[in-house]
Amino acid sequence: MKVVGVMSGTSLDGLDLVLIELQGSRPADFSWRILDCASLPYASHQRERIDRAIRSGGAAALCGLHVDLGEWIAQAVLTFLARGKEEPDEVRLIGSHGQTVWHTPPDGATETRGATLQLGDPATIAHRTGIDVISDFRSRDMAAGGHGAPLVPWVDALMFRREDGPRCLQNIGGMANVTWVPAEGSGEAPVAFDSGPGNALIDAAVRLMTAERMSFDEGGELAEAGRVDQELLGRLLDDDYLERPPPKSTGRERYGTGVVEQLAADRGLGPGTGAGWEDLVATLTEFTAASIAEGYERWIAPRPFGEVVVSGGGANNPVLMGRLRDRMPGVPFREASDVFGFDPDFKEAVAFAVLAWAHHWGVPGNLPAATGAEEPVVLGSRTPGTGEPRG
Repeated sequence: MKVVGVMSGTSLDGLDLVLIELQGSRPADFSWRILDCASLPYASHQRERIDRAIRSGGAAALCGLHVDLGEWIAQAVLTFLARGKEEPDEVRLIGSHGQTVWHTPPDGATETRGATLQLGDPATIAHRTGIDVISDFRSRDMAAGGHGAPLVPWVDALMFRREDGPRCLQNIGGMANVTWVPAEGSGEAPVAFDSGPGNALIDAAVRLMTAERMSFDEGGELAEAGRVDQELLGRLLDDDYLERPPPKSTGRERYGTGVVEQLAADRGLGPGTGAGWEDLVATLTEFTAASIAEGYERWIAPRPFGEVVVSGGGANNPVLMGRLRDRMPGVPFREASDVFGFDPDFKEAVAFAVLAWAHHWGVPGNLPAATGAEEPVVLGSRTPGTGEPRG
């Protein structure tokens, strides 16, 4: 079957779309082939609207954004398929993650249940495209007592396990998460967790520094020009989240724009004030690398790391990657494109296409060891399409 995967991550950079052909009805006979992929960046007004909704949106704002995101996603899918001369009626499913605006893991200490909210109305997507939509992947895991994240590790273990040793699949998106995939036939279970921030803090600093003229630190140039504030770095690393054992997940509620705004205010930084911002970007870059490396030492060691395969936007930041390598000496890093066989920027879109396939066949798509769920469960909810595009 042909499936479209759509991902909009915590970096708020836009929509990633992939068209993938999936064969089989169970993991044992699963096979895959990428047919096409594309990215559609958010316009600045779209990104600002999503960011406002995450930080302070009321019910009316969230409801309006939910429907509008559904329209944006539907039109993006139709444009994507038309570009590749693919008819919508040849696509069986759309796996749409949606845009996370809130994610709170359960807290056993306070007996607080977890809650998650992804916007992007599946009814609108299904009606406009005519294609069945699988969405709301995280809620079922949370209903089973899990964190609703990370969900990609199940796909990592399905698609990228190897016979000759373990490997670590490191994603650096808005947040950073890792999946340790044991060797085929080892009998060991994967280990997976969110280590902390990925690009979210760095990107927020760049947007604030440039009044939205830039959305990320291209080539790591700002971090390279700055100096790490060791006192601030120490305070950032004194974070109880980093000390929590897996299963654990996090998001922009903890590592988002509000944190950077407070750090900037403490330093008297406004848009375009130069060296102070560069020092802050350098420090946040160092913190990101340090928190990722600490996660390996705390929660994966003494297991052998094998090789580390990095994907996500952070893989394109040479300063961040250099600091990560410095903190993990002797660990081989591999190009993700060589391992995946496709552009690694689309890995999460691929993952949610595969999770849509799993839902279709009634296959559980979570790893309880990674999410903390009581049991494996089928993820997502299905919204039937009309069979005819109405875009």
